[in-house]
Amino acid sequence: MLNNKDKKYLRKLSMSYRPLFQIGKDGISYNLIKTISDSLEAHELVKCNLLQTCPIDTREAAIECASNTHSEIVHIVGHTFVLYRRSKENKLGLKK
Repeated sequence: MLNNKDKKYLRKLSMSYRPLFQIGKDGISYNLIKTISDSLEAHELVKCNLLQTCPIDTREAAIECASNTHSEIVHIVGHTFVLYRRSKENKLGLKK
């Protein structure tokens, strides 16, 4: 569980990131969840963007992606959300 200090640090880091994933008219599929999970293992911090054609809203997409990838939601703004999951090998520097 992330505390406010950790979330603030991760939000600061994610500001310079570009969205790795765009969720469109197909919504959230098994393949998308799998690739987000693999990307979380590699990078720990993943930014996703929802297109205008996405059938669900940003909050629902963030909750569904976070629950299926066993990650935590760091930030939701507009059509963009950021997920974090601690990696076994690649560490960002959070003390846990």
